[in-house]
Amino acid sequence: MSGSMNSEASAEPNLTPMLDLVFQLITFFMLVTNFKAASLDLNLKLPVVGSARPLETEGEDLLILNIDSVGKLNVYGVTQNIERYIKAEAKASRLTAKRLNPNFKADDDLPTTIVVRADKQTPFNLLNVVIKTCQDNGFRKFALKAMNKEDG
Repeated sequence: MSGSMNSEASAEPNLTPMLDLVFQLITFFMLVTNFKAASLDLNLKLPVVGSARPLETEGEDLLILNIDSVGKLNVYGVTQNIERYIKAEAKASRLTAKRLNPNFKADDDLPTTIVVRADKQTPFNLLNVVIKTCQDNGFRKFALKAMNKEDG
C-alpha cells in the first residue's frame, strides 16, 4: 500500500514569494519616507513676511533648527542643548565634507545650510545666540523660515 495515509510526507508551503513581497514593501516604505518633514516642529508659529519664498535647496545638505518662543532648540520633539547639538552636527558635517572632497580642510566653511525655524515670539537676542553658535562652529549658510502673507 504505497498510497496509505501513514506516509511521512509533509506539505510545507513555499514562503519565498511571501518573503519577497515583504522585503519589497519594506524597501518601498524606506524610499518614500520623508525624514525632513519629521524634523519640522509644527507647533511653531512662524513670522509672516510678504516677501517669503520657498527655500531652494535641491541637492544641498540641510540642518533644520526649530527654536521655540523661549529660545530652546527642539529636534524631533526633544529639547537639546544648543551648543552641544550644533558642535556635534558640525563634526558630522566636516566628516561628510571630507569624505566627499579630500581637499576639504578643517577650517573651511561647512557646506551645510542651516534652516532656522524660529517662533514669531522668539526674542532676537535668543535667536542671535543660535546663529552665533552656528557661526562659531563653521556654518556660514543660513536660511530663515517664514510664512507668506497668503499662507498665514
